[in-house]
Amino acid sequence: QVQLVESGGGLVQAGGSLRLSCAASGRTFSSYTMGWFRQAPGKEREFVALINWSGAVTRYADSVQGRFTISRDNAKKLVYLQMNSLKPEDTAVYYCAADLTGYYSMRESAYEYWGQGTQVTVSS
Repeated sequence: QVQLVESGGGLVQAGGSLRLSCAASGRTFSSYTMGWFRQAPGKEREFVALINWSGAVTRYADSVQGRFTISRDNAKKLVYLQMNSLKPEDTAVYYCAADLTGYYSMRESAYEYWGQGTQVTVSS
């Protein structure tokens, strides 16, 4: 079993920054691909970013490329999402997810474990 707990969400003005954290359990965390997804009100959940087990491979949605950075600390079993230059359209519930296969998938169905989500609200 893998448990994921997100934190770091909140209310921020447009142009501001937030850093989300995801604390993971599981003995083989260092082998997981980790992803961040988000769901805005009335919209489907969408891919934001992923990072492979070593941190050497990252992928981003076009909408956040250049503004968001995903990273991980395997010793602490943490994954981060640094969000800069936030826009009102970034408002959503952000979810951390784990893909135990280790592939670099941007599809929700590839991720077996999910956190409960953390709310990010960007005011204009």
